[in-house]
Amino acid sequence: MPIDRRSFVATAAAFAASTVRPPHLLEAAPHAVAHGPDPLGVRADFPIVADRTYLNSAYIAPIPRAVVAAGTQFLEDKSRRQLSVNDDLLAADETLRGQFARLINATPDEVGLLFSTAEGENIIAHGLDLAAGDNVVIDELHYPTEFVLYRALEASKGIDLRIVKHRNGAVDANDFAPYVDKRTRIVSVAWVSHQNGFRHDMRPIADLAHGVGAVFYADAIQAAGMFPIDVRAAGVDAICCGSYKWMLAGFGVAPFFIRRELIDRLKVDRYGEFQVDRELPDHHYTLATTARKFDYCSRAFGAVHQLSAGLAYLEQVGVPRIEAHTVGLARRLYDGLSAQGHHLFSPPGNLSSIVTIYTEKPEPQVRAAFHAAKIDVTVRNGQVRIAPALFNTTDDIDKCLEITRTNC
Repeated sequence: MPIDRRSFVATAAAFAASTVRPPHLLEAAPHAVAHGPDPLGVRADFPIVADRTYLNSAYIAPIPRAVVAAGTQFLEDKSRRQLSVNDDLLAADETLRGQFARLINATPDEVGLLFSTAEGENIIAHGLDLAAGDNVVIDELHYPTEFVLYRALEASKGIDLRIVKHRNGAVDANDFAPYVDKRTRIVSVAWVSHQNGFRHDMRPIADLAHGVGAVFYADAIQAAGMFPIDVRAAGVDAICCGSYKWMLAGFGVAPFFIRRELIDRLKVDRYGEFQVDRELPDHHYTLATTARKFDYCSRAFGAVHQLSAGLAYLEQVGVPRIEAHTVGLARRLYDGLSAQGHHLFSPPGNLSSIVTIYTEKPEPQVRAAFHAAKIDVTVRNGQVRIAPALFNTTDDIDKCLEITRTNC
């Protein structure tokens, strides 16, 4: 007898939960530079390296061939046969929840599937029913979405947005402390800042937030896939991250972790059939009590297949190996830029693979120099952001340093 959609979701979720690794603390990998033409053995999987020196994965990361194949296969299947909601679509959702849970040391029932990173923080901000007099604390290194969101809530609800200033590109819990009080409802950071790659020390900020009963949220789009994430060790209550950067996939799906104990506290502001846990007589329903309660509608299922392939690829290569390699490259880059006399926005000793410098040269001139050398970086706001990924090499870094020597 065919299984109905609701029963399938419950069964698949239970199976995925049973496959999650037990909680553990992820140890930081050494960050020695690996030399050679292909230190991680991945370059053949990334066609872009044949044509360019791509150092801009903090913007949009190239995808490996396996992700292209997964996306193509999904479209081929849709073009040639009737897809099954249970076997093709919802099954892929549950597989992805399990994969993402393994990536961050969570459980599948704590993973929702949203559309974008920004949607995650909107769910937190609106779900907590903020009121006049409440405050939210973020720092200057956050992404623009947070400033837009909380300024809007200042105007509509009378909350207070408190912005912690950075010190030479870094902030810590001591910088947050004067801004946090008994009316603080949310403390929010970008786990890794898109501006300069600063990687926050999460646990002390989590402890500060929890000490006043606030929720600790993180935008993890520049973190997930770059280095091992452990949401338990970090003390974070919720994260969300789009898949088109370090998770090596496309656009349209954003895994959303929310700590199990917080799920019931959040009100939902939209409803749909995918939240339904049980159908009752006369068109009544009970909603999911897991993170699936935020999956109110059908999603970009092709993007789900791509992200699943991206996460499988990361598991195969090994995120600790990726961290060791890419942070090593970033340190080589940092040292080279410092030796050239550049003013760096990224703090010394930072443990991410993003490095940002200030430039006083005209931006069109800087862009033209990188373009002529077939090197991709981000040039904006008087800064140059450089972000090596798993497929990059020390030769790529040295080519970049040749451009920055005289053109930045």
